[in-house]
Amino acid sequence: MSKTVISTFPNQEAAEKAVNTLRQQGYDKEISVIAQDKEQQNNGQPDTVTDGTSTGGVLGGLAGLAVGAGALAIPGIGPIIAAGPIAGLLSGAAAGGIAGGLADYGIPKERSEYYEQKVKQGHALVSVQSAPEKTNNAAETLRREGAQDVEVH
Repeated sequence: MSKTVISTFPNQEAAEKAVNTLRQQGYDKEISVIAQDKEQQNNGQPDTVTDGTSTGGVLGGLAGLAVGAGALAIPGIGPIIAAGPIAGLLSGAAAGGIAGGLADYGIPKERSEYYEQKVKQGHALVSVQSAPEKTNNAAETLRREGAQDVEVH
């Protein structure tokens, strides 16, 4: 049974660096990213359905670093970019917001709400779903790269 390491970064650049490091360590399809779509916030209406691409290179290389990147609108939060395994959960649970998607991903409700607030505040969320024997390595990598709020679920 896999475990999930979840963390936040104060900005998208730091998250991108951490995702690059994780990929160099062999993580790939296990990585998920959620961040505000600042370009859509500044330029108009976001797409409401993911289409497998990021809108306008919003996060630089960040969305392209994880599988299944897409843009969507979350009621009460606005436009976001979601990539990786969590992207499908968010698009299916848009009405439940990020917290609903994270809860479906196995994160406790209270912590899911906390992480949703962090994204609302402009932080980038990075998570890694991995086999238990790889969990500590993923958590340590995220910490070394400057992650905050690193938790294992």
